[in-house]
Amino acid sequence: MSRVLAGKLAIVTGASRGIGKAIAQKIASYGANVALGYTSESSRTITEELAKELSSQHNIRTFPVQADLGTVEGPKAFIAALKDKAANQDGSFQIDILINNAGVAHNNLLPKITPDQFDISYRVNVLGPLLLTQAAEPYLPHDRSGRIVNISSISSTTGFIEQSVYGGTKAAIEAMTRTWARELSERCTVNAINPGPVEGPMYSKNSDAFKREIKGWLQHTPGMQAREGVDPPEVVEEARTGGGRPAYTSEVAGIAAMLCGPDSQWLTGSVVGANGGLIFGLS
Repeated sequence: MSRVLAGKLAIVTGASRGIGKAIAQKIASYGANVALGYTSESSRTITEELAKELSSQHNIRTFPVQADLGTVEGPKAFIAALKDKAANQDGSFQIDILINNAGVAHNNLLPKITPDQFDISYRVNVLGPLLLTQAAEPYLPHDRSGRIVNISSISSTTGFIEQSVYGGTKAAIEAMTRTWARELSERCTVNAINPGPVEGPMYSKNSDAFKREIKGWLQHTPGMQAREGVDPPEVVEEARTGGGRPAYTSEVAGIAAMLCGPDSQWLTGSVVGANGGLIFGLS
C-alpha cells in the first residue's frame, strides 16, 4: 500500500465505530498519524484499543481524544488536547486532514418531532463541525495541501420520510462545504461525501416504515445488489427482503480517503457520491 499520507496528521471524529472507524483504518494504512475523536466514556476502551491496533499495524502515531463536539466548548477543547499530545518538540503543530464524521440521527414523522430532537441533531451534526473546523483553522497548512472531508448523506436531497431534521442537518453541512471551499482555498480543499444506507446500528434502527420506503431505492441501486459467493450469506439473505444490501463501511471509507490524497488537489466544493449509485453524479 502506497503511504501517500505519511507524516500527515489527520483528525477523524466519531472514530470509535462505524464509518469513522473505517476511515481511520484506511488513512492510517496510507501512513497518516490519526487523532481518534470520541464522545462518551463508554467508547474510551474501544477507541484506545483501535489506537494501539493502528499504531502497531501501520507504524504511525495515534491520539485518542475525548470531547463532546455537540457543545460550544467541546471543539476548542478537542483541538487543545490534541495539540498538547501531538505538537512537535519545537512547539509547531499542523492539522493536515480533518474528517467531520461524528453525527446523530433522530428520525421522526413531522407531527412527532420534538425541539430536543432538533436541538441535539443540529448541535452535533452542524454546530459541531462548524466549531471544530473553526478551531482547527489556525493550524491548517498554508500551501493548499490540507484536506477537509465532511460526511453528509443522501438524506440531504432524497426527502425520505421521518428525516425532516436529519436531512436538514446534512443539507446544512453540504452548504458549509461549499462556503469553506472558497474561504479556505489557500489552505485546503473542502469536499463532502454522501453515503446512503451503511451497515451498522444507525441504519438498522430505522423504522419499518422507513425501510419499506427505501426498499425501492435499494432495488434500483447498482452497487447494492447482493452477490452470492461474494457477500456474506446473511447479507444476501437480508437483501432478498430488504431490496439490496447496505454499503460496507470500508467502501465509504475508501472514497473519503481518496479525497485526502495529493491527487485530489483539483477537487473542492463538491459533494462526491459515496452511495453505490443510489444517487448518480457529483454536485
